[in-house]
Amino acid sequence: MKAMLLAAGLGTRLKPFTNHHPKALAIVNQKTLLERNIVYLMKYGVTDILVNVHHFADQIIQFLHTHPFDVTISISDEQDQVLETGGGVKKAAWFFKDGEPFVLMNVDILTDFALDTMLQHHALHKPLVTLAVSDRKSSRCFLFNQDMHLVGWKNNASGEIKCTHPESIHAEYSFSGIHIIDPTIFRLLTQEGKFSIVDSYLSLMESHTILGFKHANCNLMDVGKPESILHAEQIFK
Repeated sequence: MKAMLLAAGLGTRLKPFTNHHPKALAIVNQKTLLERNIVYLMKYGVTDILVNVHHFADQIIQFLHTHPFDVTISISDEQDQVLETGGGVKKAAWFFKDGEPFVLMNVDILTDFALDTMLQHHALHKPLVTLAVSDRKSSRCFLFNQDMHLVGWKNNASGEIKCTHPESIHAEYSFSGIHIIDPTIFRLLTQEGKFSIVDSYLSLMESHTILGFKHANCNLMDVGKPESILHAEQIFK
């Protein structure tokens, strides 16, 4: 199984560390976020990982050269232009030509969530995309109908809602930064250059099944701020 770690972002929330380093190399208890997530993916049978790079790309490449893992790791180079989540995934289409579903994960997420349960759910229902979600507070959330099909998106701070059929909204959950994607999506991504994968999901949700997979009873943290590193060190030993 293959996976992609999104590590190209500027990490502005993690300043001042990201003034001189990529967020992927932020350290939680002597281990970088990048290392922790590579090991996490390996635990669930991932054998090939693609890491996209932009901000201080050379540091990530050097880290991977000097820290070998028992998995094949490739680089998607976005040094010319950071492509955001959608553009980054589209550029990586060459890596997923085997036709098998793959895992997409934000590098600044730390979790002990049992990924195999989500993989089994995806294999059973065969949607275009499965999104890991949970019932927790966040600035934005996905909206789902009673069958956990994606029907919209909401900005909790501004109140903005993107939903073509508001009457279908049954639940709202926060995104956990983990996707399982069928590679047929590459034929459907019409945007070019820099774009958000969330916008693509919202444009595809009426014609294709995008499922939410609710998880609970696990640790999951967005390690995007200096204070969240301190918190993560209390949880991820």
